[in-house]
Amino acid sequence: MKHTINKETAFYIYPGKNPDAYEFFYILEGQIKCEDQDIILSVGDYFSVKALTELIFFEAINETTLLWVINEPTFRLISEDVFKLIQIVKSVGDKDRYTKEHSERVQSMSIKVGKYLGLSPEDTDNLIVASILHDVGKINVPEEILNKPGGLTDEEYKIIKKHPADGADMIKDTYYADISNIIHQHHERINGSGYPDGLKGEEITIGAKIIGVSDSYDAMTDDRSYRKAYTPEYAMNELKRLSGVLYDAEVVDALEAVLIEEGILNSN
Repeated sequence: MKHTINKETAFYIYPGKNPDAYEFFYILEGQIKCEDQDIILSVGDYFSVKALTELIFFEAINETTLLWVINEPTFRLISEDVFKLIQIVKSVGDKDRYTKEHSERVQSMSIKVGKYLGLSPEDTDNLIVASILHDVGKINVPEEILNKPGGLTDEEYKIIKKHPADGADMIKDTYYADISNIIHQHHERINGSGYPDGLKGEEITIGAKIIGVSDSYDAMTDDRSYRKAYTPEYAMNELKRLSGVLYDAEVVDALEAVLIEEGILNSN
C-alpha cells in the first residue's frame, strides 16, 4: 500500500509480537531521516524491518510517499501538532542544561517498563508519546527557576507544580488528546501526596504511574547543580523503599527487572 506523510511529521516503527513480522519500505517521493543519525533516505531508497527489538523513529523532511509492504502493521504516525510539541520539549532542554536529554531517557525507560508489563498496543502508543511530552509544560517555567542551584522558594515551587496541567492543556486539542490525562498525572503519587490533584491509587493512569517512576529514577541518576548523580543502586533502593507508598509496586518491580536485564543493576 501507499502512505503519504506530511512534511516535518514524525513516525515510528515498533517491535511486533510476531517474530516473523516483516515490513518493506520504498520511497516513491520525498525524503526521510532516521532520528539521531545522519542517514537521509530519498526517492528510490528502501529498507526492510524484521525481528525488531527497539522502536525506530523517523522524520519526513518534506512530503513523502512510501510504498509499504507488510505482514503485520507496526507503523505509527505522530501528528504534526504533536511533533511541534516535541520540538518545544527540546527547547525546554536547551534552557535547562541539567536535563537536556531527560525526556528521551524517560521515554526509553517508560517504553521498556510498559513492554515488560505487557501493555496493550493502545496503551503503549499513548505511553510512547506521553513520555516524550511529559515535561512540555515546563516551557512556561522561567529559566532561572529551572536552573536554580539551590532549593526553591514556596512561590517558585508553585510555579514548577503548574507544568503538568500546563502540559495537559497544550496536548488536549491535538490528535493525541487521550494522553492529556497521563501528562496531567505524572507527578501524582499513589498515597495522594502528589500534584496537581492529589489523586490516589487506581485514580492514576498506568501511563502516569510508569512515567512517574521513570522520571524519579532519571532525576536521581542525573547530575544536578547542587549534587552529583546518585548510583543506579541507590536510586533503585529509594524507589523500592517508597514502593507501595508513593510509587506503584508493580511498576517499580518492572523497572528493576528491566535494569537488571540491561546489566545496569546486578540481580540479587
